[in-house]
Amino acid sequence: MRKFIRGELAGWKGAEVAWLMTACLIILGLSIYWQDTEMGMISSVTGVACVVCTGKGKLSAYLFGLVNSVLYAIISYQAKLYGETMLNALYYVPMQFVGFYVWSKNMNQETAEVVKRRMKPLGALCLTIAIALGTVVYGLLLQKLGDAMPFIDAFTTVASVAAMIISVRMYAEQWWIWVAVDVVSVYMWWCAFRAGNDNMATLLMWVVYLFNAVIMLIRWEKEARKQDAV
Repeated sequence: MRKFIRGELAGWKGAEVAWLMTACLIILGLSIYWQDTEMGMISSVTGVACVVCTGKGKLSAYLFGLVNSVLYAIISYQAKLYGETMLNALYYVPMQFVGFYVWSKNMNQETAEVVKRRMKPLGALCLTIAIALGTVVYGLLLQKLGDAMPFIDAFTTVASVAAMIISVRMYAEQWWIWVAVDVVSVYMWWCAFRAGNDNMATLLMWVVYLFNAVIMLIRWEKEARKQDAV
């Protein structure tokens, strides 16, 4: 346990720690201001911690992710976003255990971060086609189930499944998908908020996710290219 904690605390730069603390405090402060539920606050803060730690390549990302996935599934169900509910309850929760195991076997001992790599062009193309087809098929299913925004919900669900898979496999391309998912999710939760949903913290969480995804996209692409050059 001590070794794990030392590894999680190692290698952080001042700017990275500042970003983690700032993001969490912004979410918490605005959640209190908007009188969000305790569940929404905890889900949002752990979600932000998860994505920042994922970008940093730290195993603790999956611990924060487990808490976030469980709570976010409940929040999504209450908002009648069934695609998000099933995604988190049936996929994200078990994938936290898978991701933790795989990453633990591929840690760079010098940096205390996971090894980063890039996909081949053909693999990236096949993944893009799969996401497009999956969005159409799943969107039609959610439409029949009475989902509030079936095809938008379907895209975020299908793309998130794909992003989680390649995240576990340590591919930098995950962040291109996360950026797209975050843009759509911000729109989706803004619409839900406008319609009377009181989970303002969840909307703010996705805004922070988007900002973080852009930062991490640049970082992972840079480090993955260095790894390819070795």
